[in-house]
Amino acid sequence: MKVLVIGGGGREHTLVWKIAQSQNVEKIYAAPGNAGIAELAECVPVGADRYEALLSFADERDIDLTVVGPEAPLVGGIVDLFAAKGRRIFGFDSSGARLEGSKVFAKEFMRRHGVPTGGFEVYERQKDLLEAIERGEPPYVLKADGLAAGKGVVIAESKREALVAAARIMKERVFGSAGDRVVLEEFLEGPEISILALFDGESYRLFAPSQDHKRAFDGDGGPNTGGMGAYAPVPAADAAFLERVRAEIAEPTFEGMRKEGFGGAGVLYFGLILSGDGPRVLEYNCRFGDPETQVILPLFAGDLAEAMFAATERRLGEVFFENSPDSAACIVIASGGYPGDYEKGYPIEGLDEARKRGCIVFHAGTKIDGGRVVTAGGRVLGVTAVDRSLEGALDRAYDGVAAIRFEKAFHRTDIGRKGLERARDGI
Repeated sequence: MKVLVIGGGGREHTLVWKIAQSQNVEKIYAAPGNAGIAELAECVPVGADRYEALLSFADERDIDLTVVGPEAPLVGGIVDLFAAKGRRIFGFDSSGARLEGSKVFAKEFMRRHGVPTGGFEVYERQKDLLEAIERGEPPYVLKADGLAAGKGVVIAESKREALVAAARIMKERVFGSAGDRVVLEEFLEGPEISILALFDGESYRLFAPSQDHKRAFDGDGGPNTGGMGAYAPVPAADAAFLERVRAEIAEPTFEGMRKEGFGGAGVLYFGLILSGDGPRVLEYNCRFGDPETQVILPLFAGDLAEAMFAATERRLGEVFFENSPDSAACIVIASGGYPGDYEKGYPIEGLDEARKRGCIVFHAGTKIDGGRVVTAGGRVLGVTAVDRSLEGALDRAYDGVAAIRFEKAFHRTDIGRKGLERARDGI
């Protein structure tokens, strides 16, 4: 097969890395790719938002399978476009992608199909939202309806903080049109867990459960980010928990998707919380998570290219699909100032040394400049390691992080700490 991967971040590097292991794949292209992806695939200077140009490229090179990494092209209808032209593509069409593209649609979908989630109300006017906040009690959860690059959720610990967040979203338009509507949601307490599934319209298969770390700084401090690190599997997600997720969440979700006629074959990301009343859905995403992908795919024992190709033919149930019993950890190294303003263009050193220390270094925001790998984004690298134990995976990943240097780099030092504590306590 010839495969085209759309996107240029850490998730896409991981996808390319895993797809390259398939004996069925002879050539991989990435659009636009990054410095790390360029070691495994031919990078094409076409942005993920240029749907017609991507389709033309797939036609010209007779691509056998296109894989969509980011959410925006899915919500924007790239799968609909490729499918209309008879081009095989892995990802949900725009109807299914609404589960991520609209928080309102997703919450109402959960309500329609009996998927357990927190209570919520939807507001289209700032005045009504502010009045609801005044009536309520903290903590408050506010969610911008549309896509906001993983940063559209605000957990406000005080009434004042919630009022400020509401004004920023609906008046100052910090998320643009994504803030036209806001979901005010019940605050749920408990560990957050991500479970990703391949779904072909009929059958589904689950990857290992993982846990992301959204806040920028240690101790879950600072603003939300796209994710500062992850690990898998999660000690809190034992066999009983996973069975409840399958029966109470996955089954009604996929049955709802079948009933509502969503098209395409893709990845559904369940953002869950283990509340006192059991697992509840916080959000759906319609693609691989980032950085969750950097820990679940190294633990996936199957052929990802084969699984995705089979899913486009509704044959997912026929392919080998198994997760390793090992553990994986990913530590994100970011540019100083992220998720706010940051500088680019700093040379990166120590990549080879990190690999020698047993790590896989996934590039997120990098490019080649003058023959050197330099920073080109907020999240720059994801340093991943696999070991028989979570403690061993974390130790190895942090050893790899210690080998890498660039100006103003920072990372969290407590990735996986809660998981280790739960594992040691037998929880």
